Amino acid sequence: MPRGIAAIFLILVLFGTLAGLGAALSGPAADWAQKLPSGIPKLQDRLSFLSRPIAAVQKFADQAQQGLIQGGEPKAVPVAVQGAGLSDRLLSGTRTFASGLLETVLVLFFLLVSGDTFLRRLVEILPRFKDKRQAVDISQQIESDVSAYLVTITIMNLAVGVATGTVMAFCGVGDPLLWGTVAFLLNYIPILGPMMGVVVFLLAGLLSIDTLWGAFLPAGLYLVIHLVEGETVTPMLLARRFTINSVLVILSLVFWYWMWGVPGAILSTPMLAIIKIICDRVRPLAAFGHFMEG
Repeated sequence: MPRGIAAIFLILVLFGTLAGLGAALSGPAADWAQKLPSGIPKLQDRLSFLSRPIAAVQKFADQAQQGLIQGGEPKAVPVAVQGAGLSDRLLSGTRTFASGLLETVLVLFFLLVSGDTFLRRLVEILPRFKDKRQAVDISQQIESDVSAYLVTITIMNLAVGVATGTVMAFCGVGDPLLWGTVAFLLNYIPILGPMMGVVVFLLAGLLSIDTLWGAFLPAGLYLVIHLVEGETVTPMLLARRFTINSVLVILSLVFWYWMWGVPGAILSTPMLAIIKIICDRVRPLAAFGHFMEG
């Protein structure tokens, strides 16, 4: 099959699968979106025990701010700024999503079509045979390790999704396919994804379970699943290939999330692993690779 046709076929299969999954989950997601506005008073009532500590902290902050204000200085007058309407925000968000999707498809297509062109050109311009062989070895090592990383975390995220869906059905939250998919996707984002998942499942439990302590059960069980997977199983499976300093993982996550948003957060760990593989194989950078090691 010609490379261009194969690239188009792979892109159609990928985005067709994503579109089918989105269509299957759109119904349950819309139902929960309709429940949220009417459930806000219920959430406020059930979380009323937090109002007193929050009010105390707010009072302390106000008093501290007033203490810093010098006597006789004019106080700032609050000014209300009218934001954009809902229709404008939806239009802007749709335009941004469409442009980002088009850019992603174009970049993915040309990357698939180009194949190993960049590696061949790099090998051609390197002067010594030793350098050529090292470039090929580094490329193969990156491909092997990053592929193993992506396959491993995908399998583990699938297990987390199945376990989370089962837990949601057991707790009586409903729509296990929706919540399993949410857990599966959030687990691709290190640290921030599971934190968001705890908040999401806490809100879902408060909206759907009558007893207060029972409402905390879905978030608690999801946290247990994440701790078992993220702190025990996955590190044990990836220990031979990836031993990266956890502080650098967090810094890389923050930086790439700031640069590219959610896609950057997903790619932050693989890109950090690529940097470490290159540093370990290039002698002048070996010290930096050792510094990155966990």
